[in-house]
This record gives sequence, C-alpha cells and structure tokens, in this order.
Amino acid sequence: MISGKFAITIHILTLLHQFPEEYLSSEFLASSMNVHPVLVRKEIANLKKNNIVVSKEGKNGGSKLSVSAASLTLDTIFKMTFETVNLGYAKNTPNPKCPIGRKMNEKLSDLYDEINTKISSELSNITLEKFSNQF
Repeated sequence: MISGKFAITIHILTLLHQFPEEYLSSEFLASSMNVHPVLVRKEIANLKKNNIVVSKEGKNGGSKLSVSAASLTLDTIFKMTFETVNLGYAKNTPNPKCPIGRKMNEKLSDLYDEINTKISSELSNITLEKFSNQF
C-alpha cells in the first residue's frame, strides 16, 4: 500500500546530500519534515541495513550518506521502501461464478505489474543527486 515512507526516505537522503560533511541528527532531519524523530530513525535503520548511510552516536552523532548520490537511483530507494506499489484487492473473495469476479484479482495484478514496471523505469532515470540539485 502507499504510505509516506518513500517521501520520508527521499527527504532524509536529500538533506544528507545537501550536507555531505556533517552527521545530521534524527531531530534535525525530523524538524525539516515536521514529523516525529522516531519515524526518521525507522527509515535511517532501513537505510543503514541497505548500506546507504552510516551513523554515529553521541553529542555530535547523526547520519550521513555512505554512497555517491550520483549513483543512487530513486528506483533503488523506492525498492528499499516498498518493493512494489499495491493499490489493494477486494476484502472478500470475488464470486468465482461471476465472469467479472473470477478474473478481477488477476486483472488487478496485471495492472499493478504494469504500473510497477513504469514506475521503476521512470525512477531508474533519476539519481538522488539530480533530484537533490533541484533545491
């Protein structure tokens, strides 16, 4: 399902790209997005797991990019946060005797596959650097 995780992750990475020499705290990052630092820390944990950022603790602690923004595509970031877009299916199993119902979930799956292919194609052409340089 769609959530704000991708937006939060892109926001974090854009800030880290804009301040490459600094370790930015989750409080600083959260203040830019006007969200709770816990939400930022959850996404930072995912970015660390995927070796996109490094962090250090302490008074001057925080996170910074560990990869080149020029080589990190938005598709890679998207797949770290969602893997795929899924707009959902009916809560009830459609009627298998109905000519529409019996094929609805199959046709929705086909549609979602097509959407994901298009999203991936578009996001593969945009690097974090290119996105970040808009600011």
